[in-house]
Amino acid sequence: MNNPLADPTEQLRSVERTRIQALVSGDMAVARLLHSPAFQIITAIGENMSRDEYLSAVESGTVQYVRWEPGDIAVRFHGDAAVLRYQARREVIFGGSPMPPASYWHTDLYELTDGAWRAVWSHITEIY
Repeated sequence: MNNPLADPTEQLRSVERTRIQALVSGDMAVARLLHSPAFQIITAIGENMSRDEYLSAVESGTVQYVRWEPGDIAVRFHGDAAVLRYQARREVIFGGSPMPPASYWHTDLYELTDGAWRAVWSHITEIY
């Protein structure tokens, strides 16, 4: 039987799903491992946040993911980098205020560093 994680595309999809689960569950140890120290995110409202700013917001509950359900994840490799793109349905509580459930496009850049894939850039766009 073939191991699906031997396929680099499936491995990266698994890493992204693990990163999502860590953010939803608040597992900051895993989240820190899967986000490069150079990580930056452009949020759906256009805010640019560093890794520390973003993970601190998740850890403090300022950003609380209630639900984050990714659809099919497309992966494109470029040497030791890969770009992931997918649609997701999310529910978020921001600053204590529940946001209406919405769908988003996610585009994430990963880099292979020291044998591990880590998210470096993330960009989110709401689908209207």
